[in-house]
Amino acid sequence: MRLAVMGSAAFAIPALVALQAAGHEIAMVYCQAPRPAGRGQKPRLGPVHEKARELGLAVATPLSLRDPAAQAAFAALDLDAAVVAAYGLILPPAILAAPRRGCLNIHASLLPRWRGAAPIQAAILAGDHETGITIMQMEAGLDTGPILLQESVPITEETTAAALHDTLAALGARLILRALDETPPPRPQPPGATYAAKLTRADGRIDWARPAAAIARQIRALNPWPGTFTDLAGATLKILAARAEAGTPPAAPGTVLDDRLAIACGEGVLRPLRVQLAGRAALDVADFLRGHPIAPGHRLA
Repeated sequence: MRLAVMGSAAFAIPALVALQAAGHEIAMVYCQAPRPAGRGQKPRLGPVHEKARELGLAVATPLSLRDPAAQAAFAALDLDAAVVAAYGLILPPAILAAPRRGCLNIHASLLPRWRGAAPIQAAILAGDHETGITIMQMEAGLDTGPILLQESVPITEETTAAALHDTLAALGARLILRALDETPPPRPQPPGATYAAKLTRADGRIDWARPAAAIARQIRALNPWPGTFTDLAGATLKILAARAEAGTPPAAPGTVLDDRLAIACGEGVLRPLRVQLAGRAALDVADFLRGHPIAPGHRLA
């Protein structure tokens, strides 16, 4: 088929590679425009833009798809379908209607659960036992379109957002090939939608009054970004991995309980396994404590 692939973040790369390898004609790759980055604030290409250039594919980076000229350029591609994954721009009705088979979205949840910007993280934060990929026929609403295909994957007590991202990206690539090949009949989403809000850095701050199990999920869900952190003697301490332990802590939330950095929570105890001080290398807790001993009774902010 003659396709456009619309994606900006790394989540879309496996689908782009799979579609080209399967013999589809990629008429254009749409990405968000390069953004200033680094010390020099020079424009830097996004992950999909880099990959498209490596594959020898044409790339378009309109600032908006509401512009009539951008819509005319899209329509002129004469597409069978557009595949959308982690693109980041709103597709107006003129774009949605232009391809003969419309626009198909690779969404990283089992819709209608976790519509919105951060479905992978939301599923882990909520303690869901599974999530998955939905291939959806796009319409004007926020992730409201009919379902074409779905497949689930488990979420365990060790699953991080980084690992789940890669698993779902690979699954999305496989399912979008099926959707284009098989043309499955669309079915409406059932009621009961939940929403995954866009993450900010503030979401990573640890509130020690929460249950240890919830904080452990927060640490796994926000790995790698924005990360979870607390204040240690005026410095920022990131907690990269941790284990929740049951029980009633014998001290106020945020109190260090032993010489292995067990920390009292509102319910239970959090035992960090890997940490990182701002500007320093990530270390296992035992190695960190050799250089930064923290006595029992110390309070973390």
